[in-house]
Amino acid sequence: MTIRFATATKGYSSVIARTVCASVPICPVNDNGDAGDPGDERMLWEALRHFAEHGLHAAKQAAESAEAAREAGDTEGFKWWLSICRKLDRPMGESLARQDAAAG
Repeated sequence: MTIRFATATKGYSSVIARTVCASVPICPVNDNGDAGDPGDERMLWEALRHFAEHGLHAAKQAAESAEAAREAGDTEGFKWWLSICRKLDRPMGESLARQDAAAG
């Protein structure tokens, strides 16, 4: 017995094509906004290294390091750890930045 396979002649009328919503993008979308400056790649690398060392607690540890740097008067250290915290957990980093702004 011969088995024959016939494909759909119109791609837009296939079952899959009819179930896809036209208003939803099919391609991946970056939810973090623009890529930033070229130095941002180094920060990403450092954030990933920090994550490799500390695991799921990396953002919290970075926030604690930022707070310690702020208390010690190390402005550059605070900015560094705040940036790493933002890379790992944006809401936590933004909250820390707001606390710093409110503290003066």
